[in-house]
Amino acid sequence: MTSYVLAQLNIAAMKEPLDAPGMVDFVNNLDRINALAEQSPGFVWRLQTDEGDATALRPLGEKTLVNVSVWEDVEALNQYVYKSAHVEIMRRRKEWFERMQEVFVVLWWVERDHRPSAEEAIARLEHLRNHGPTVTAFTFRQAFPAPGSRVANAPSQFEGECPAGQ
Repeated sequence: MTSYVLAQLNIAAMKEPLDAPGMVDFVNNLDRINALAEQSPGFVWRLQTDEGDATALRPLGEKTLVNVSVWEDVEALNQYVYKSAHVEIMRRRKEWFERMQEVFVVLWWVERDHRPSAEEAIARLEHLRNHGPTVTAFTFRQAFPAPGSRVANAPSQFEGECPAGQ
């Protein structure tokens, strides 16, 4: 077992407030999709309020949802995001969220016992936007191995497009 785990942030700008009729299907699926994540192999932790609500956290403004989670490795997160029932919700993203003009997902390695704050995650996203994929902040498509791995600082290339599109 490595002493590092993978953190991720993804953001989404809502087309309308969570309590709007157009957001009902999204809201109605949140508990199911969050439970799926928490039961998935490799899941470690996700950012949420004491009441278990991640949608209440709005560090980027009222219109933008943030999702921060920690996983054992890139493969575990990739499996959940692209090969589980989560992909059904991702395919419907255009119904609920604005098209993002900038990168909206970032990955980075953290020490196993560290739980990243929203502010730390946003700083990693900004780093990725400003510098492209590096060991500090990267993407699924160009993932870097955990510190101390046998192949240091060499990115991995993931093939294929996101099945959800944008």
